Amino acid sequence: MNTAKDQVVAVRKNGDGDIVELKLSSGQVVDYKEAQFMAKNGQIDNVNVFRGRDGEEHLRSNPDGDPTNNLDNLPGF
Repeated sequence: MNTAKDQVVAVRKNGDGDIVELKLSSGQVVDYKEAQFMAKNGQIDNVNVFRGRDGEEHLRSNPDGDPTNNLDNLPGF
């Protein structure tokens, strides 16, 4: 059984610069809500879900001091 978790390798943003889709290392493309669900279930490495000041849930990369792997800084697709 393959227990390796997916990682986010690229993101697609809308016209406002908000991330709307994420591309995973498996090649799968998921929408933002599905990615949140997968992150909560431990299916995606190095990301977590938090509740923002707006009361909504948001997806973010785990803090590791490396800004290059932040979701906003990943390449587009």
